[in-house]
Order: sequence, then C-alpha cells, then structure tokens
Amino acid sequence: MKARQAEVIAAVEARLSQALFPFEDTPVVHGMRYATTGGKRIRAFLAMESARLHGIAEAHSVWPGAAIEAMHAYSLVHDDLPCMDDDDMRRSQPTVHVKWDEATAVLVGDALQALAFELVSAPEVSQRAEVRAELALSLAQAAGGQGMVLGQALDIAAESAGRALTLDEITHLQAGKTGALIKWAALVGPRMAQADLGALSTYSEALGLAFQIQDDIIDVTGDADAAGKAVGKDEAAGKATFVFLLGLDEAKRRAENLVNQACDALSIYGNKADTLQQLARFVIARQT
Repeated sequence: MKARQAEVIAAVEARLSQALFPFEDTPVVHGMRYATTGGKRIRAFLAMESARLHGIAEAHSVWPGAAIEAMHAYSLVHDDLPCMDDDDMRRSQPTVHVKWDEATAVLVGDALQALAFELVSAPEVSQRAEVRAELALSLAQAAGGQGMVLGQALDIAAESAGRALTLDEITHLQAGKTGALIKWAALVGPRMAQADLGALSTYSEALGLAFQIQDDIIDVTGDADAAGKAVGKDEAAGKATFVFLLGLDEAKRRAENLVNQACDALSIYGNKADTLQQLARFVIARQT
C-alpha cells in the first residue's frame, strides 16, 4: 500500500499545484498552498483506489482526489480557528490563523471549498456531464448542513449541553463530521462508473467510524510530536468520546471489528480490493 499511497500523494499534490498556479500571488493563495501541503491523503487514496477498482484511469480520478483534499483542508483550517477548536498546530506546523491571521484563515477555507467544486466539476473528470453533476451534488451534501458541517455544529453544541453525549449521539455526530467526506471519497469510483454503491457504502461507513475511534484513542494515548497536533484536549475539556464511553480496550476492539466489517464488504471484488483492505487496517494502526 505504501508504494501506491506515494503515487497518489504525488499525483494529487501535482494536481493541486497546477490548479493554484494561475492564481494571483496573495496571502490567501499562499495560505491555500500551505493548508494543502502534507497529510496522509487518505481521502484522495480512497477516491482514486475506488476509481481504479471500477476501471477509471488516474488522469480522471486525480481530479476528485484533489477535490476531496481541498475540501478536507478547508474543514481543518476552519476547525482550527479560535471560534471552533482553537488549535495552534496542525501537521506539525502552525495553523493558518496563527501563521497569518483569522481573516486570512477564513478566506483560505472559503477559497479551498470553492476550489474543491471547481476540481470535481472540471471536464477532465468525465466526458459525461451527469457524472460530474452527481459528484458535485453528492460532495455538497457530504460537506454541508446534512454532513460534515452538521457534525461540527453538533460537536459545538455538545460542549454547552450540560451532559455527556450518548454512544448513539456521538456515532451520529461523527458520521457527519468525519464519516461524510470519507464515504464520499470511497464512492467516487462507482459514481464515476455509474455502478452500484452498496459494497463501498458499507465499507466506507465502517471505515469512517473506525477512523474516528482511532482518533479518540490517539487523543488519549498519542504523543503530540508524533501526532503533529495537540493531544489530550478532549479529556481536558471533559468531552464525551468513544474512549470515554467505551473504555480504551473496548474502543480498540470496536475499531478492529469495524475494520473487519469494512474488509468483508469488499469481498465481492476479490483481490482487486486488496489496497482498500490494507487502508482499512492502516487506519486503526496509525498514531497520527
């Protein structure tokens, strides 16, 4: 998987660099480049591997792969703002609002969100306009008020709720905040091929939840230098997490069971889905 991940990272970074090249040289554009640098590119990997699974060439799939990374970067820039999670470090470097200022960070996030739709709607994605339209529509749904933004809003509301969230409530919250973009990425392939979404829907829902559980585990057991961001913030804030509700050992078991479910869902593809199964196992082995 590492070799394929390196290929995806190189292709996506080249696509993002080319997309930003014609832009006017401003602090916002510098911030956009800064915010889209680094990271594991898990969402792009999902998009491009699910596309490869359906016979879609990389020349086409790299566009939605870059789009989901731009959308994810926007969410991180805004999530780090003082009015949200108020984080100073991201990917082992100062967050955008710390390096520049809050106004620039807001504009960087806005511009990255717009860039995501520009990339996913480009003619190079597909000759079929209905495919590009479906990708753009589903991305808007995944990123907006019924997906990622809803999850963030629920997370903010939970901080002043006066009680800890239940397991069902946290699962619903994280299905939006973390899971929605992961699911969209995993469904790029069947959407581009106009194929059935079922197996990859099951895979991505289990994967997204396992991803968030591992994030909660890292917040308890991780090292800030290795993680490239602050850890222990949830516990310090008295925030209900999967680890808080389940305990560390049960949270680890839950994540492993979810990864097994995700891998089982891909059995219909045979060996062609090996890299996506490897990704699922990597998600709960990572420490960043």
